[in-house]
Amino acid sequence: MLRNRYFLFADGLLLLLGACATYMLRLDRVNVSDYLSGILLLGGSTILSTIGIFYKTNVYGRMWRYAATEDMLLLTIGTISGVILGGCVSLVVANFIFPEIVVPRSAPFIYLVLAIWATAGPRLLFRSASKFSVQQQRRRSIQHGSHDSVPTLIVGAGDAGAMIAREISQNPQMGIHTLGFVDDDPAKQGVRIYGLSVLGKSADLPRLITSLNVEQTIIAMPTATGKVLRQVMQWSEQSGARARIIPGIYEILDGKVNINQLRNIQIEDLLRREPVVTDTAGVQQLLRGKRVLVTGGGGSIGSELCRQILRCQPEQLIIFGHGENSVFEIENELNELRSKMLKSGLIDPSQAKISAVIGDLRHANRVNALMSDYRPQVVFHAAAHKHVPLMEKNSPEAVTNNIIGTQTLVNAAVTYDVEKFVMISSDKAVNPTTMMGASKRIAEMLVIQAANQRFKGKKRPFCAVRFGNVLGSRGSVVLTFRKQIAAGGPVTVTHPDMERFFMTIPEAVQLVLQAGVMGQGGEIFVLDMGEPVKILDLARTLIELSGLQPGRDIDIAFTGIRPGEKLYEELFLSHESYERTRHEKIFIATNSEANIPVGLNEAVIALAAVAECNDSAAIRKQMGELIPGLATS
Repeated sequence: MLRNRYFLFADGLLLLLGACATYMLRLDRVNVSDYLSGILLLGGSTILSTIGIFYKTNVYGRMWRYAATEDMLLLTIGTISGVILGGCVSLVVANFIFPEIVVPRSAPFIYLVLAIWATAGPRLLFRSASKFSVQQQRRRSIQHGSHDSVPTLIVGAGDAGAMIAREISQNPQMGIHTLGFVDDDPAKQGVRIYGLSVLGKSADLPRLITSLNVEQTIIAMPTATGKVLRQVMQWSEQSGARARIIPGIYEILDGKVNINQLRNIQIEDLLRREPVVTDTAGVQQLLRGKRVLVTGGGGSIGSELCRQILRCQPEQLIIFGHGENSVFEIENELNELRSKMLKSGLIDPSQAKISAVIGDLRHANRVNALMSDYRPQVVFHAAAHKHVPLMEKNSPEAVTNNIIGTQTLVNAAVTYDVEKFVMISSDKAVNPTTMMGASKRIAEMLVIQAANQRFKGKKRPFCAVRFGNVLGSRGSVVLTFRKQIAAGGPVTVTHPDMERFFMTIPEAVQLVLQAGVMGQGGEIFVLDMGEPVKILDLARTLIELSGLQPGRDIDIAFTGIRPGEKLYEELFLSHESYERTRHEKIFIATNSEANIPVGLNEAVIALAAVAECNDSAAIRKQMGELIPGLATS
């Protein structure tokens, strides 16, 4: 770059002047013409060594306008190394080759301080001038009344907030006028970050927004909980300021935050909990170099499982699903991800091979052929019908897909000695009142029963994982509400007291993988879902996030509880107790093998027979015999 050629010239000139100044200081005189040969020897050798080191370490390839601490550290180390090398050369030459040249032994030490100033000074001046120019341009833009200059407060003065402030200062064209920070850390009150003060705590937002005429707040707390975000959003919106946010920790995969990632607050943010700490080494050990099968790989949970599994570098990932479009889409996405991993050197061409298989778990021959052809070592069973109202009306499908499909897969997994089997269950399997919940409970029984059929004296490593609703999944209540809001309403809620547990899809999948690591055989893992959320509150929040007011712009209508629906979901059966695992967000239901009826397999075969006859009444009756407490009419 031309600019760095100027720095190259400046380094040579100023290092030579520094050598001259060294002799002036050492000899305490201004006229040092008698020592010109020594000055040229010390300065010349240091210039050559320093510029060589700078070139080798790419000092001249850096944008000093955006210099950071590590850039200045590299410059300083390079200068010190250059002076030491140049000083040693000059002393050797002066003492052993050309004794007539005078180079005082103390000269390199004096020269070192001057050389650091000679190389760092121009760069610091250039960086300061560039920053001043940007600030002046920004001030002129604001003074001329730019309509895009939005008075803004940044909520959070940590690393993310500081990076956002820096991005804004370096991008005046964004038209954001940052007034300062708010942060709840007492140690940060009154401090300045990039020239901006921490003006108070988050509770001071209403006062600051009013007194400073703030039009926008930027929430820069990627690990903050949903409770904190809801409070900040409420303070901002009620005071007349628009609230925006940087992505949460699950979205910031590369560890970078910049102004382009700012977005409006979403419902997923407001329901966010503390980030999951995953035993990544354990998950890597479980999956790396293994052949991994994911059933229902095109679904919401299944596709995210595929994404996270592929990053763990399996030998082969087999995507099995019934819907060809969804399988086609996730296969293409994963192939693109694999290509990026190949280019970055994370894998070689023999790793992370992707195979997409279309099929139905209800067809035993197809499942056995799948197992025989690919010999998966780890299986994640995510395929299931999950929509409660649809399964109430189509109970034969709940039986054949959720129960018979699971039985077929479990039997094949036993036959082909699968090393680890993890079934995705549901909180609706606990004391079920619906066909969907009952079918998932029977599927759990089949998995736990298979685990207790000991192999080589040990339980088979088969387990199940229960969790509640996931945000953003297909058919999620959130998506339904958004469509109703877009259509002008009304937003339909079954009951004002209805409440459910919610998780984000990435969080749920991380915990599923973690449970897979811990499963030894026969466990039902239960994910910590946090506090339940009232569906009515969820509806109101979504309306407000759309810039509308419930009751004024969008009505909320109560439709009544649907058949078999509960006001709240449970996580454990009455006979189950729970214990903590080594992971704080995963519990284990003990006594999970209790209440598994004798002759379960025969009962499931009989259930399949009535399902083939489409006899819904007989299905409910037989399921009631397997699950005490399930209404049979």
